[in-house]
Amino acid sequence: MNVAVNNQVSQLAPFSAQQWQSGEHQLVCVEKWHETHDVISFRFQGAQPVKFHFKPGQFLTLLLDINSEAVARSYTISSSPSRPYSIVLTVKRIVGGKVSNYLAEHLQVGDVVTALGPAGAFNLVDIPANKYLFLSAGCGITPMYSMSRWLSDTEMASDISFLHSAKSNKDLIFETAIAQMAERSADFKLNYILEELGIFGNIGTSAKYTDKQAGRLNAENLARLVPDFKARTVFVCGPEPYMNAVKTLLQSLDFDMSQFHQESFASVNADKAELESDNEQHQSDLADTSGFMLSIGDKRRVLSSEQTLLDGIEAEGLPIIAACRSGVCGACKCKVVEGKVDSSSQMTLTAEEIAAGYVLACSSKLTSDVTLEL
Repeated sequence: MNVAVNNQVSQLAPFSAQQWQSGEHQLVCVEKWHETHDVISFRFQGAQPVKFHFKPGQFLTLLLDINSEAVARSYTISSSPSRPYSIVLTVKRIVGGKVSNYLAEHLQVGDVVTALGPAGAFNLVDIPANKYLFLSAGCGITPMYSMSRWLSDTEMASDISFLHSAKSNKDLIFETAIAQMAERSADFKLNYILEELGIFGNIGTSAKYTDKQAGRLNAENLARLVPDFKARTVFVCGPEPYMNAVKTLLQSLDFDMSQFHQESFASVNADKAELESDNEQHQSDLADTSGFMLSIGDKRRVLSSEQTLLDGIEAEGLPIIAACRSGVCGACKCKVVEGKVDSSSQMTLTAEEIAAGYVLACSSKLTSDVTLEL
């Protein structure tokens, strides 16, 4: 699809757009720009005019063909459903990352991609709150930005405390747009914690709402920047070490953890997991006599205690969508017919599915010989 057709889609959307339904979609890239030196945003519209409907904080899964290999990857929707005629995905390049670098270098305006979704329980609809505390690091800011934009567009009285951690001033994503939201509402408190403080100027016109601190999030600066944090519902997203540190910090401060909600930043974790998997390729095969046997149809493979079902499925070349690779998106759901596994995540699985033997392949390891059904 060319740019001229994209422009026609854009012009027709407000008049003939259909309501977007969950499932598989064809999306056209209509805009591409850098947020920072290593973060790129892509704006999409439907190949046919569509009005996007999703919950702020949810994600899409892109189904890509990279060098004749089918690859799936999940990305949080960084735009807001309050602006429904396009949808934005924001991607951080990972050194050596297969998907992030492919998108950065090859996905251009006019290109069509296939996407599944929307999906994800980490959102403002399924997690209601009166006072919000958004804690993020790196590209984990994307769901927080979507949530903030939606609250700012639809409920200007929402009480939001937005505290983002980044390496340096040059790594701040959506800096101007978030500052503008803070400027428009006295109930939107914006603060940054930077590992490298550096030299910087005011952020737009929002300096009175914005404070930049050097260092990392700790008890002292959390209490100073968000004095009423215990009265807020906390949403956390970022790299796994960051989220683990935040969880430990809040537990140590006697925070009510029933008001704590976190989302793995699936796309970054997936690119890193894929790199690690590639580096360890072929270290275990059928000749290995240690571990347990995974059986899928006529396929057999011995897996070690450190390998996941997904490792075995992919090693046998069987079809499976492995989008987030971190137990978040639910795309790699499969059924254990016989045997037992140890699962570190059951996100997106219903109680009925769990009772029926369904597990997430990326988050499950064998504890016995297992027969699996895809």
